[in-house]
Amino acid sequence: MTPTDPPEHDPAHCRQMFAHLSEYLDRELDEAACRQIERHLEHCDACRACCATLARTVALCREMPAHAVPEAMSARLREAIEKLRSGDRTVSGARPD
Repeated sequence: MTPTDPPEHDPAHCRQMFAHLSEYLDRELDEAACRQIERHLEHCDACRACCATLARTVALCREMPAHAVPEAMSARLREAIEKLRSGDRTVSGARPD
């Protein structure tokens, strides 16, 4: 295999690429890491589709209007975070909304 040939499909490599797609899209990776991801995307339809989907999802989220979080919910979240920080893994009052 030459350096320009597509690599064999390796699911472990895809998982490694997937783990950095968000950083790649946010331009938080160095140039070498970006080139590695771009080479992978050239030859991997599945990862290219995941990257495109993630990029579209991020774009849609950025386009959404901002809404203030109700103060009661903010207070519950702060309390839950403090409990977790203190090692208390029982968070009460959680509602599936």
